[in-house]
Amino acid sequence: MSTLREVLETHVREGSVPGAVALVARGDRVDVQVAGGADAGGGAPMAPDSIFRIASLTKPVAAAAAMMLIEDGRFGLDDPVAHWLPELASPMVVRTPGSPVDDVVPAARPITVFDLLTFRAGYGFPSDFSLPAVAPLFSELKQGSPQPRAVAAPDAWMATLSRIPLLYQPGEAWLYNACSDILGVLIARACGQPLPQFLAERLFEPLGMNDTGFAVPEQKLDRFTSYYRAGEAGTFELVDAPDGQWSTMPDFPSAAGGLVSTAADWFAFGRMLLAGGTAGGRALLTPASVRQMTTDHLTPAQRRASGLFTEGQGWGFGGSVDVERTEPWNVPGRYGWVGGTGTTAHIIPATGTVAIMLSQVEMAGPKPPLTMRDFWRHVAGR
Repeated sequence: MSTLREVLETHVREGSVPGAVALVARGDRVDVQVAGGADAGGGAPMAPDSIFRIASLTKPVAAAAAMMLIEDGRFGLDDPVAHWLPELASPMVVRTPGSPVDDVVPAARPITVFDLLTFRAGYGFPSDFSLPAVAPLFSELKQGSPQPRAVAAPDAWMATLSRIPLLYQPGEAWLYNACSDILGVLIARACGQPLPQFLAERLFEPLGMNDTGFAVPEQKLDRFTSYYRAGEAGTFELVDAPDGQWSTMPDFPSAAGGLVSTAADWFAFGRMLLAGGTAGGRALLTPASVRQMTTDHLTPAQRRASGLFTEGQGWGFGGSVDVERTEPWNVPGRYGWVGGTGTTAHIIPATGTVAIMLSQVEMAGPKPPLTMRDFWRHVAGR
């Protein structure tokens, strides 16, 4: 079997990615390997502490923050979100998913915290991006590939959201992405702090996640990787440089995809989940909250209809949950997700494993690229 380093070096050599960092931990055994460079121009080599845009790996972090507020008694799973998000007090829903945005009916019931955590609030991406109610998510809310400087501040963003109809009735269907951004606004309003401050105080500082945040300070830019889109014939098109969009704090800190982090930082978060919410002898979450996060909450019909999952996956809070083995790495109970910037991170409670791979190339679609599949084959074979 190939070593972890060989898996990474093969994809760098074949031109899939400029570089990568991978970490696989099981119990006290931790293997960290790097390959390639931090940019495609042959500059600084990749390092274990290189900083990446982790895109949708932000979602599990936001879900954990919401569970902290539930434990604090700030809100409950079944509470309507309109108390904190009055913009969503009277949402409208398109009559059918394919209806024009002005052919709407009232929502049958309020949107709840549970709806946001399970991505069933009615906002988000379906398998068919051509539906009329999906277009405003891109054009007006700037959903999609992370672009922090293009997004309006939370109050203005919520005002825009309130004018966009739901694609489905609350609780009816799983839709990707938007619910995490709404959840981020809910967290900030419910706790009375900006989202970056709350995450820093309640998660990042206790876990020692010193390189995780919504922007990279100037003194760390030398460790920040470039971000690319795959071009023609194995080339890479620069999307964002280290001194680009993440070099200053955004107006809208995206709980769906705005964080930067390192392999070691996300490992600290994943290890906390494996330990039932405890880190360094301190309980950050209860075991019950972690179980809710890492339990599939979708019906089989909702899993099939989403069109964005690989076979055998469901959804917990902020991340997917494997519900059946369809590949060697699809261990039932595996929790985590992939990021659109070529990142993947999961925990596997059955084996006590945390597995993380970070690279810099934007995914072309929702399915994990070959690089990630080879990485997970390696994890499964350990």
